[in-house]
Amino acid sequence: MSLKKLLFIAIVAALVASVFVFDLTQYLTLEQLKQQREQLTDLFTKQPLLMFGSYFALYVLCTALSIPGATILTLGAGAIFGLAWGLLLASFASSVGALLAFLSARWLLHDWVQERFNQRLKAVNEGVQRDGAFYLLSLRLVPLFPFFVINLVMGLTKIKTWTYYWVSQVGMLLATAVYVNAGTQLAEVESLGDVLSADLLGALVLLGLVPLMAKLILTLLKKRRVYQGYTKPASFDNNLIVIGAGSAGLVSAYIAAAVKAKVTLIEKNEMGGDCLNTGCVPSKALLHVAKSIRQARAAQRLGVQTTIESIDFARVMDEVQNVIQRIAPHDSVERYTELGVDVMKGEATLTSPWHVKVRTAEGEQTISSRSIIIASGARPLVPPFDGLEQVDYLTSDNLWQLRKLPERLLVLGGGPIGCELAQAFQLLGSQVTLVEMAPRVLSNEDTDTCALLQKQLREDGVDLRLNHRAEKFVVDESGQAKLLTEHENETVELAFDRVLIALGRQANTQGFGLEELGVQVDKTVHVNQLLQTNFPNIYACGDVAGPYQFTHVASHQAWYAAVNALFDPFKTFRADYSVIPWVTYTTPEIANVGLTEQAAEQQNVSYEVVEYDISDMDRAIADQQDYGRIKVLTEPGKDKILGVNIVGAQAGELLAEYVLAMKQGIGLNKILGTIHSYPTMSEANKYVAGQWKQAHKPEKLLNWVTKFHRWRRG
Repeated sequence: MSLKKLLFIAIVAALVASVFVFDLTQYLTLEQLKQQREQLTDLFTKQPLLMFGSYFALYVLCTALSIPGATILTLGAGAIFGLAWGLLLASFASSVGALLAFLSARWLLHDWVQERFNQRLKAVNEGVQRDGAFYLLSLRLVPLFPFFVINLVMGLTKIKTWTYYWVSQVGMLLATAVYVNAGTQLAEVESLGDVLSADLLGALVLLGLVPLMAKLILTLLKKRRVYQGYTKPASFDNNLIVIGAGSAGLVSAYIAAAVKAKVTLIEKNEMGGDCLNTGCVPSKALLHVAKSIRQARAAQRLGVQTTIESIDFARVMDEVQNVIQRIAPHDSVERYTELGVDVMKGEATLTSPWHVKVRTAEGEQTISSRSIIIASGARPLVPPFDGLEQVDYLTSDNLWQLRKLPERLLVLGGGPIGCELAQAFQLLGSQVTLVEMAPRVLSNEDTDTCALLQKQLREDGVDLRLNHRAEKFVVDESGQAKLLTEHENETVELAFDRVLIALGRQANTQGFGLEELGVQVDKTVHVNQLLQTNFPNIYACGDVAGPYQFTHVASHQAWYAAVNALFDPFKTFRADYSVIPWVTYTTPEIANVGLTEQAAEQQNVSYEVVEYDISDMDRAIADQQDYGRIKVLTEPGKDKILGVNIVGAQAGELLAEYVLAMKQGIGLNKILGTIHSYPTMSEANKYVAGQWKQAHKPEKLLNWVTKFHRWRRG
């Protein structure tokens, strides 16, 4: 804390202490006010400006320092100055004093509190930003809540200063008026309880609910307005219609069927969505082949005489399809029909907030539902590069149709998809060039994490072209395709046989009536914390809603969307994103949960770092996988886990223990005290906890223990 702040605290503490040391509060009692009323009134008659100024300054000072006596001063305003002048003075003095207390708390502690409790306050900050004025007005209208507490606590939030001031001015006006009016009849006031009767206090409490009731009414009116022009059916064919049979859609339909709701699932392409058919499943199957090649080569160094004479790429891709076919029954029409889901293969179009037109091979039909979930997923993002139309480019969608291995493969994009597939094709025999406009791959990861992966990619033979901005594609007279990039103000030509566009994914928001209906859409479908769109009975989850494009997050969101869609308004749940894991399945694997160092710094979150080098681990050495590290971020001086980053073999599996720990509030001390089988990779989690403990050992206590043992030796 700065010297200025310490000096300010000292001055405030001295002022408050002097009030109680010299017992100045004895002058701010009802008895004193009654005794001195005539003298103060005479003084006001003779010197009105002096009394105005003195009273205003005293009231502001008491309120700013949170000194008891504001109630007496408010009564005094009415007793001395009358109702009109008294109300004017007391109203502005109280709001100015409250503002000074608010600003003091904000200057002294706001930044520290927000930084220290950043994650815990996230929901509070969002609520204050959204409805802070309503909540503050309700608190100000009800005199049950100590005003000085409101002043100090609100200063620690992110409410705007001007909003705080004008809401306080308006909110405190009624109670101030009650006390000022009572002050004009001071002779009849025997105690402060006479001012606020039970009936009046009850009325003020009810009045305090008015802003919240007003907000509720406005919300209901807003909901009704969005439905204008549409007629709600008297009855529905379904409780729920789900559009899209990817991860989010399948889970939504499953949950609805499990609670015996009538649910229809509509999918125009393949059941299972991108994850099964073009994403997670085929990519991991291909990565398994690539890792098998790596292991076969590594075996030669271990004395196993084996060579890889050739790779039948077509057969490899056929085996990838076989994996898809083996998993497909999990997501099949037959399975979901047996579960009680009405599955329709066709194109869906929303024609009203409750109606969906479905075009199938047999024709068109319109079905109705009380609620609808949009789970239409995403597709590869392909920017409109100049000359791209001349190139038969690949994406994660059509890549799996390849049956001939590209001799030279150019991968455009250094994100997770680009890195995974670049490494896989390099091991399969392609010469891969990976182009990334940023100075490193995986730009959302920590710099040291990226360095470990980049080292391995280069060792595998991948030609990394970092800081290369793709400009355009050209095809020369001989038919050779090239990508022109800008690198350090120079144009670089990169020739290739096939190019894979791996620049991320974009939500599928068009083609089924969302914009025509008026559902708010930008890059994704806009949803609130309940996963509702601006039409309260229409929900969205998964890649089409964001903010994360992970299969497991889509499934996670689907639970909230389905439950809220089926049980609102009786019971709803806000989607919880507090503990989100993610894994990049390269070699080495990269696994994360919570904050990375980079994210912690961007969010101004204080943290400590503890690392464990996997190369020192017995099982890793035995398995020839002694490469990588575990990094854990904790609260300063505490074992509470803020985030974990693992780079190494089986990183995704090792991460599970930390995901559980963070979700259940378990710290590193508990992990250290848990038995881990030897020799396993999971021991690394215990070792990193041990290093944290070593760094936080109680030195003073250990010094006493040393003396104790010396004493026992004699």
